[in-house]
Amino acid sequence: MLLPKPPSSFVRASRSLLPASIHHRRCNATLEPPPAGGHLPSIATSEILKTKRETALRTPGISWADESASAPPRTIIGGRETRKMNTYQAIRDAMSIALATDENAVVFGEDVAFGGVFRCSMGLAEEFGKERVFNTPLTEQGIAGFGIGLALMGHTAIAEIQFADYIYPAFDQLVNEAAKIRYRSGGTYNAGGLTIRTPTMSVGHGGLYHSQSPEGFFMGASGLKIVIPRSPIQAKGLLLGSIRDPNPVIFMEPKILYRSAVEQVPIDDFELPLGQAEVLVPGSDLTLLTWGTPVYHCETALHLLENPPSALEKVVPASLRSSKIELIDLRSILPWDVETIVESVNRTGRLVIVHEAGLTAGVGAEISAEVQKRCFLKLNAPIKRVAGWDLPVALQYEKFHIPDVIRILDAMLETLTY
Repeated sequence: MLLPKPPSSFVRASRSLLPASIHHRRCNATLEPPPAGGHLPSIATSEILKTKRETALRTPGISWADESASAPPRTIIGGRETRKMNTYQAIRDAMSIALATDENAVVFGEDVAFGGVFRCSMGLAEEFGKERVFNTPLTEQGIAGFGIGLALMGHTAIAEIQFADYIYPAFDQLVNEAAKIRYRSGGTYNAGGLTIRTPTMSVGHGGLYHSQSPEGFFMGASGLKIVIPRSPIQAKGLLLGSIRDPNPVIFMEPKILYRSAVEQVPIDDFELPLGQAEVLVPGSDLTLLTWGTPVYHCETALHLLENPPSALEKVVPASLRSSKIELIDLRSILPWDVETIVESVNRTGRLVIVHEAGLTAGVGAEISAEVQKRCFLKLNAPIKRVAGWDLPVALQYEKFHIPDVIRILDAMLETLTY
């Protein structure tokens, strides 16, 4: 299988980012070494993460369990506290709250009683008992089927598929049973109490069996919801929202963010809304849409566009460096927030979609088709998709498989200059 030829600006940029010694031999030039901390933000230093109590408690869309949903929203945050958490700790906190507030809730999956491979359920079995937090055999189809049965009986089933790469044996149970049981039974039964948690996306060296992004396979499964958080606050609020949603939800957790993303997370019980995207950086010239780990690659690409290092100055026109890019985190893949995306594209006239899954028949394809239909007369450039290659996820070459910062930057430049 042949890969498409990379854009010329990407080739030039890639050559200019060669190690200094190689670049010197080829170009007879010396690059100035970067500072120890690097020029660009990492996940740990991202401006998107809420590292202060005040900003964390004012997270957009947050809904506190101890306040009436019908009451007007409050801006007072006195009396509420936060704690520094990474993503897996926030997920553990959400499941602890779910178990404490719902006596019908149970957590199960492979190794979850031992804490799970990513430690998301650490200590829950000791805290709530092994009747409510327990291990299952290694059978993804069985885990999903068991969860559906529990949900049909009125339980709140919080199941873990150890890696999203292994959710395919459960595909029939999720798509043919969980998604359809309410319709099939005329509303007599439903699996709305089922939440499937599963680690997803690349980890740097997971390769074809531990770095896949299978969210697109579920887009046609009417009756399911698909959610992917970007940070600890989002993970806790969206997971509690998923557990309490009256529909079965597949909750995909970007595994590289389990430890690298750290925020001040409210310790109270709260939810964030499903089905709503969030505008992270407002803009007027181009809409940059993504979810999960690529949110941070997109943030870095925005910094490169605004202030390119010397190696990229020749490929980033000065006239484009002041472009206002609107960065949006989709968060909910199914249903996806059509209104927010369409409103943004109608203003900016341009759309670049970034996701780690393969290009063909991916989530970006569905969004592109709908946005093109609704925004056709407002578009100033073709919709651009930046995705993983249509190949199995590479092993030692995984970095070259996923949409990295240079490919995102090149897509923005191509779209802005169309």
